[in-house]
Amino acid sequence: MTSLIWGVFMRAWAVQDAKARFSELLATCVQNGPQMVTYRGEEAAVLVPVMEWKRLQTSDKPTLKELLLSKKNRFDIRLPERGLKKRRKSIDF
Repeated sequence: MTSLIWGVFMRAWAVQDAKARFSELLATCVQNGPQMVTYRGEEAAVLVPVMEWKRLQTSDKPTLKELLLSKKNRFDIRLPERGLKKRRKSIDF
């Protein structure tokens, strides 16, 4: 069984096969890229080559300081226009 993740076709290994043939799983991962491990038919984990892992960890993630000081929009959230929401009547005391 294969699936497409990150633009790469990877083989899905049942957990019992992954345990029994870990050396083969590791070699396949190093040669062919990420490998999916399934548990009871559900996707559970992915074994990723270390270079891919390092690339993902150091991908272009701005720091909080950079985000706060940037001039780019921080949020892409559509807010409803004011006055269109139904409000509760206020209680007079």
